[in-house]
Amino acid sequence: MIDSRLRILQMVAEHGTVTAAARVLHYTPSAVSYQLRQLAAEVGAELVVQQGRGIRLTNAARVLLRHAERLHEQWELARAELAAVGIEPTGQITLCGFSTAASRLLPPAAAGLRDTHPHLTVRIIEAEPDRCFDLLLSEEADLALLVVTADSPPMTDHRFDQQPLLDDPLDLVVPRDHPLAGQQRVTLADAAREPWILGNPGTTYHQLVLAACMSAGFTPHIAHYADEWDTGTALVAHGFGVILVPRLAQLREDSPVARLPLHGEPAPARRIMSVTRLGARQIPTLTRALETITATATQLLPRQ
Repeated sequence: MIDSRLRILQMVAEHGTVTAAARVLHYTPSAVSYQLRQLAAEVGAELVVQQGRGIRLTNAARVLLRHAERLHEQWELARAELAAVGIEPTGQITLCGFSTAASRLLPPAAAGLRDTHPHLTVRIIEAEPDRCFDLLLSEEADLALLVVTADSPPMTDHRFDQQPLLDDPLDLVVPRDHPLAGQQRVTLADAAREPWILGNPGTTYHQLVLAACMSAGFTPHIAHYADEWDTGTALVAHGFGVILVPRLAQLREDSPVARLPLHGEPAPARRIMSVTRLGARQIPTLTRALETITATATQLLPRQ
């Protein structure tokens, strides 16, 4: 309903180059450039200026972006009001989230929507937080569950409605015969001199563990990299180091490791957010999905 060229301008502003925006939108760079030229010609003002390898937005572009945010918010509110009049939902709804959310929180919500609304197609996309925001902006997803990182947009970003869902405690995983496994109370600082297994640089898991360790007063000695819980647990089991694992993450029960809840003030945890485009949270199908997600999280983490 809203000119798609406004969304293209938003993605160019978000990513700083035509090439990066085109990659997210699944367009060619030439197609993005053409759409920007057409939009500039229609509004009668230059929108972007080449600056080195990137671009600079003009004042006209910033005015247009400000109004585009309002237009998209009003459109989402209109969709919510239309859905509330009792029309049976059709079309497609897409839920996205990081690996643990995609495996433990989103499937029950998707199944509930599928069973309640047989004419609605429900899709799940597993994605890192930065891609989740892109999926929302490009309207390829409607609801995202993600972990807050240093790169997350601020809560004041008018394009999104970001709400805390839960705090997922981080557990320390050590070999079963490790000295810490026999202690009644373990803090993260107790593992400061251990070799650590982290996710690869640039991943959310890598940032999460680094931030937790630094908050506990130390920089971890990174001995190995592993992005999958099973890989990390196998390395721990063979004495190669220790890992932090979120409480929601499932580990193999037959692994010869000890999973230790951590104490301290504050105890390390990851903040999980539910995010929609601004104005979309009131859409009934998204409201029902969030109710199921919240109920599932309460069952999995009863102390939350």
